[in-house]
Amino acid sequence: MTESSQPSTGMKKTLGLTGVTVNAMALIAPGAFLWMTYQIQAASADTAGNSTASDMWTGIVAALIVAFLTALAFSELARRYPEAGTGGSYYFAEKVFLDKENPAHHRWARLAKFITGWAAHLFYWVYPGVMVAFFATLVQYVVQQIFPSGPIFDLFSSNITLVVIAVLFSAGVGAIAWRGISGSTNVAIAINVIQLVALIGFSIMALAFRIANPLAVQPTEWYHPGVTSVTFPHSFSSMLVQATIAILILVGFESSTSLAGEAKNPRRDIPRGVILSLIIQGLFAYLFEYFAANYALVNSGAHAFGTGLGYGAVAASGSTAAVPEAVGIAAAGLSGAPLGDMIKQIGGAFFTPQVGFILMIITALTVVIAIVGTTLAAMNTGVRISFAMAQDKEMPELLGALHDKYATPHMAILVMVIVSAIIGALGVLGGIVTLSAVTYASNLGTFILYALICLATIIGFTGTKEFNAFKHVVIPVLGLITNLGLAFGIFALNFAAGGTAATEVSIALAIAGGWLLVSVIFFVVNSRQTGRAIIPSPKPATSTN
Repeated sequence: MTESSQPSTGMKKTLGLTGVTVNAMALIAPGAFLWMTYQIQAASADTAGNSTASDMWTGIVAALIVAFLTALAFSELARRYPEAGTGGSYYFAEKVFLDKENPAHHRWARLAKFITGWAAHLFYWVYPGVMVAFFATLVQYVVQQIFPSGPIFDLFSSNITLVVIAVLFSAGVGAIAWRGISGSTNVAIAINVIQLVALIGFSIMALAFRIANPLAVQPTEWYHPGVTSVTFPHSFSSMLVQATIAILILVGFESSTSLAGEAKNPRRDIPRGVILSLIIQGLFAYLFEYFAANYALVNSGAHAFGTGLGYGAVAASGSTAAVPEAVGIAAAGLSGAPLGDMIKQIGGAFFTPQVGFILMIITALTVVIAIVGTTLAAMNTGVRISFAMAQDKEMPELLGALHDKYATPHMAILVMVIVSAIIGALGVLGGIVTLSAVTYASNLGTFILYALICLATIIGFTGTKEFNAFKHVVIPVLGLITNLGLAFGIFALNFAAGGTAATEVSIALAIAGGWLLVSVIFFVVNSRQTGRAIIPSPKPATSTN
């Protein structure tokens, strides 16, 4: 019936529900992303130049709705195809066509696999490199906070130092992945516990700061005057702009679908892991921490966020004339680490400036740990999809080799380490423009992949005994529309903004286009060498006479 089948992976089945869930949770990593993306969210403006930061929390809610729509589609396919092994979304794309009774549908299976595999690689093979760059930048920030001047400060100001950090970090995470998913799971559990404890601690401290008000901040000086100001949208357009950013911090819940080959009970645990990881990290952690961070922000007055920290605005003309110092949400948009600065302010208000500084350093170290978990989870997912495609002869066979002792796709991991180090180095050398460009390229792959999975859910369940109109049409159709809509929104908004933003998305589209060209060339050449048709002719129905 099928033109290809998922081969035995040879991997060890060691993961229960906890292992499946925490590996996906590690990729979402709210502790890392609050530190890294709050600045981008605070600085966000619409095409008219108006700030959209007041809808930061509601934008995350909107993005969560899109993520849950997609997660439900992933979980339905994972439940139906527990034999997916390491293929995950790549395997689903093929099976929904091959399982159709009409042979005419089978001919589209290989093309569907190619498109899905291309999008998955654009996401999972670029994403770890972005995290490598973030790690190098964060290490620089922490070290320079501890040593604000002198030879160590100068050493970590060097691009060469940042590149070395990126290369060493990529190799270190690759070494953990090399030893197998059990070791990765133990690391992921520790990382998730550490970052959740740190997040809860920060959020409680931020809420206490607002409620106790130790600095006697006046009611009109808070960025949000009350709870409803945080939790209710101020404008639909602002919420949409924030959602296009927030969706970038939620990706990763689907990564557990590539662990079916190592799950003890994939039919039960993979679907649950997809949903649980999003509930714990997205619904609980993100909404709690972002509410606290926004509710505790002082926007004006003598104690405004950013006061005395030197966030001076730059004159639009490029003049070096003195301009007012930015404070409040404007200062958060200029700060390289607004969460760190906020912790220093809150800790200093309750205790002393020295205690605030120590709390900031401790939190920064937990973020470093969270980035390790995020990068590891992304690498584990990416190399397993590559392994599945290599075993299916849709990628170079080298990527399908398993380590004799650890039963891991070690050659794919080695290539991933090299690629991640290169992308990370480019990210730190090219600054925010290059880093944003590769981030947008990765997320373009994400949105295409998510949209394809929603479409696959509709195709796969239509006409089956399991078909449910709500679960298999309404939800995936909404997921398809919203994923494509947000993908278009990100690029359209940046092109409309012009300047650096337009440059970033142009580079991102060039990266995606280049990867597509390379993939198509390999696909066509490989098809000719193996004698397989890209879209084979439909097989005639077998006569029963």
